[in-house]
Amino acid sequence: MQIELEQLSQLADIYKKLSTGFHISEQDFALWQELDNNEDAYSALFTALGHQLKRDSRGFFHFEVDDATVNMGKISRLFALTTYALVEFFADKGQDPLRALFDEEISHEILASILQQQYHLFEQLEVYSATDLKREVMNRMVRYGFAKAQGEQFKLLSPIYRYLDALMAVDQLTEETNTEDTNTEGQADV
Repeated sequence: MQIELEQLSQLADIYKKLSTGFHISEQDFALWQELDNNEDAYSALFTALGHQLKRDSRGFFHFEVDDATVNMGKISRLFALTTYALVEFFADKGQDPLRALFDEEISHEILASILQQQYHLFEQLEVYSATDLKREVMNRMVRYGFAKAQGEQFKLLSPIYRYLDALMAVDQLTEETNTEDTNTEGQADV
C-alpha cells in the first residue's frame, strides 16, 4: 500500500497520543475524524512502525499493547477495580449500571462511596482515600482517554468498554467454573 504522508494531516498528534496509551474516541473529534477517514493508511503506517491500531465498533481507536509491565499492570488493576466498584455502586442504587456508567458524572462523593464499599481491595493497590482515587485513577483515566474531566467531576467515555469486557469475561469464567464444580459434586454423590 502506498502511503501519502502529506495526506495524514494529524499524524504527529495521533501517534503521540496513541503511543502513550491514549484511546482516541469520538469525543476527540478532529483526531477521530482523521483516523476514521484514513484508517487503512494509518493502520498500514503504524504496523510498519511496529504498532497494531485497533478500532472498536463502540467508538474508539487504540494501540494493542502488551500489558505485562508491573507499572501498567497496577494501573490496569486500578482501572478494572474502579470500573467494577462503579458497576456495583450503581447496581446497588437500583440503576442500570451500564447506562449509569456513561450517563452519570462521577463525583467525589461517588468515589468516597466506592472506596468505602471496596476498601479492602483498594487498600491492596495503595489507594486509601477518595483523593487518592481521584489522583491515582480518575486523573489517569483522563490521561489515557477513558474519561474526561468536567470541573471536579468525571464522565466515563467509550474506551471503558475494554474494562467492562474484561469484567464480563471474568464473570463468565467464574460462572462456568461454578457450574462445572456443581456438576462434579453432583456426579460424585451418585
